[in-house]
Amino acid sequence: MTEYHGNVHVGGPVQTHELAQLMISKVAVGPMNNNAYLLRCRQTDEQVLIDAANDADTLLTVIGSGGITRVITTHQHGDHWQALAQVVAKTGATTVAGREDAEGIPVQTDETVGDGDRIKVGRLGLEVIHLAGHTPGSIALLYDDPTGAPHLFTGDSLFPGGVGNTRGDKKNFESLINDVETKLFDRLPDETWVYPGHGADTTLGTERPSLPEWRGRGW
Repeated sequence: MTEYHGNVHVGGPVQTHELAQLMISKVAVGPMNNNAYLLRCRQTDEQVLIDAANDADTLLTVIGSGGITRVITTHQHGDHWQALAQVVAKTGATTVAGREDAEGIPVQTDETVGDGDRIKVGRLGLEVIHLAGHTPGSIALLYDDPTGAPHLFTGDSLFPGGVGNTRGDKKNFESLINDVETKLFDRLPDETWVYPGHGADTTLGTERPSLPEWRGRGW
């Protein structure tokens, strides 16, 4: 197995992060270079997909014969659900999204979630963290690994170098930066691995010194 570094590109190979109890496979899809993540419980082989963003055939190949029980959509923007209908049609998976974003996703959301809710992945669980600002119902997903660092899937709310785009809306930016600071940086340790909706991975420790700069620049 190739050492995991989290750098993927459209048409390129999948990167797989092997944890003690969870396998995380990262693939890039679509014209907007979205990241999709397949999570598999190593005890039960149950799988969950985060963001059926595009390229259904690619995602279904990554999912393989084991299928998936759920597809979680991190937020309502169209580049994160282009393949959702096809993936659900092929797998019969339950759809999950943030409560405030569900109406903006044109595939029915079977389960709406909010702060503190838990989503099962076999014998493991993901904690839902609501981060309002990029969209009203954006969610991050936390896997608090009992054997190592936490792992955090942030959608488009946190990237290397800043929070998600709030399109110049001061109120939305303040909401997002406050949520990211209080719910992520104030709570989780520096070694927390961050998996964003586009581009390379990072850690909270790498980004933490830049928080005052982000707040000062307003984006």
